[in-house]
Amino acid sequence: MFISFLSWTVVAIILITSSGLLLARDWRWSLGLLAAQYLGSFWLVTRHWPIGMATVKLVTGWMAIAALAMTLLALPQKDQAEEQFLPQGNSFRLFVSGMIALLVFAAAPRIESITPGLGLPVIIGSLLPIGMGLLLLGSTSDVFRVIVGLLSVLTGFETL
Repeated sequence: MFISFLSWTVVAIILITSSGLLLARDWRWSLGLLAAQYLGSFWLVTRHWPIGMATVKLVTGWMAIAALAMTLLALPQKDQAEEQFLPQGNSFRLFVSGMIALLVFAAAPRIESITPGLGLPVIIGSLLPIGMGLLLLGSTSDVFRVIVGLLSVLTGFETL
């Protein structure tokens, strides 16, 4: 019972971090949210893998974040100009992230019937970063945000 409650709490954290990646403009916030997303993915992976193998996923994700942070610290800081691509605005991104979350929650029971044994929290917790990462990839041209979107998509696939 407690493990199930904790897993659903982790799914809520993954939903918040995935949506936060769409809204955050500062690279420090983005990397912090991505680190929290890796931590949530770690918990969901430990439901089916030994702790040692799940820890490898967590450490590799955090090392990728550390490499990105060191690279960004070495680059000269540029102004945070708004992207020129449509659609723009946090309200649109929040609306679309809600639509993706609704789609994931609606599709998860069907996917669970195809792949029994995974559990609903693991399926939802893996589909959310995939969907939000694809949305981030489709709505940006900034190289850093593309990398964050790819890492988010890969986090979801690794969890699934």
